[in-house]
Amino acid sequence: MAEKPTAKAEAWPLFDAVVATAPFRELNPWEGGRFIPDLDTLRALLGVPLHLGAPTRSGVPALALDVWVAYELRRAGFDPDAVWPRAEPPRVVARDVLEFIRGVTPAAARADLLARLQKGSGPGRVAGASANILGKNYLKQVDVILSGWQTGPELLISTKRMDSSFGKNAANRVEESYGDAKNLALRHPMAAMGFLYSMRSTAYTEERRQFDWIVDLLAKLGREEDAYDACCLVVPEWDGAGPADGGGDVEPPAPIESDAVEVDDTEAEPPVDDIDAIIGTLPIVALRQDLVPDELGPARFFTRLVNQVIDSTPVTMHERARFLRNA
Repeated sequence: MAEKPTAKAEAWPLFDAVVATAPFRELNPWEGGRFIPDLDTLRALLGVPLHLGAPTRSGVPALALDVWVAYELRRAGFDPDAVWPRAEPPRVVARDVLEFIRGVTPAAARADLLARLQKGSGPGRVAGASANILGKNYLKQVDVILSGWQTGPELLISTKRMDSSFGKNAANRVEESYGDAKNLALRHPMAAMGFLYSMRSTAYTEERRQFDWIVDLLAKLGREEDAYDACCLVVPEWDGAGPADGGGDVEPPAPIESDAVEVDDTEAEPPVDDIDAIIGTLPIVALRQDLVPDELGPARFFTRLVNQVIDSTPVTMHERARFLRNA
C-alpha cells in the first residue's frame, strides 16, 4: 500500500498552481525605480495551508512565504534555475547540474536523470528539498537563495512565521536571526541578505505591546551593518483558527555534514480539475499593510535586495534583471 504523501508534498501542487496563474507573473515589477511586489499572489499562497489544515510543524505555513519570495525573485528577472526553491521539482539543485543533464543524449537517458532528480534521488544526492549553506561556524538552512557554481551565494533570505504564542516565541525568532545573519555574512560578505518575518494580525489586537516590540526589533535588525541588508514584515489576517502546534515554524537542526540524506518529499499531483476548483475556493487572507512601517514594507525589501545583487555584479550578469529594472 502506498504511503500517504507528506503535508509538503500535498501543498506543492497547490502552491505551483497559484504561482502559474498569477496575473502579474509576466509583468515588469518595477515602477519609478521601486520594486512592486505581487501581494495578491501572497494572499493566495497564504490561503493554501489554511485550506489544507496544515499544522505548523509540517512546515507548510512557512513554506508559503518561501514560495512567494522565490516567485518575486523570478519576477525580478533572475535565472529561474538559480533561485531556490525552484518553480518545479527538484526544488533545490545546482543550475550547472540541470544544464549538464539537459545536454545528455539520448533523450531516454536525459529523461531518466531528470526523473531521478525530481524524486530527490539524483546521483550523490545533488537534489533536495532544502538548502544548507555553510556560514563562518556552522551550516544554516536558508529558505530562499540565489546561487550558482561560479558565483556562490548571491542572495540569502531567511523567513520566519508566527501565528500565535507571540509572547513566548516571537522575540526568540528575531533574536536567533542576529546570530544566523552574522554566521552567514562572515563567510559570504558580498551576498545580499534579507529577513522576512510574518506575524498574524492577532498579535496587534491581542498583544499590542509585544507586536510593537517585534516591529522595533526588526527595524533595528535591518540597520545593522554586519547583519541583514533589509528586513520585511508581513501581517496576514484571516477569520478562524490558524495552524496548529503552536505559533512558530519549527526548523530542524542543520546537518553536521553537507552530504546528509534528505527526506524524500515526492510530490503527488492531484487532477488538474481538482486544483482549479481548490484555487478558486481558498480561504481569504488579507494583509494589514497599515500596520507595517515603510522601513519594513515588502516594496522596500525587494528593491534593496535586488538592487544590491545587480549593483555588486558585472554588467554582463543578470542581464534580464538589469533590463527590467532599467526599463
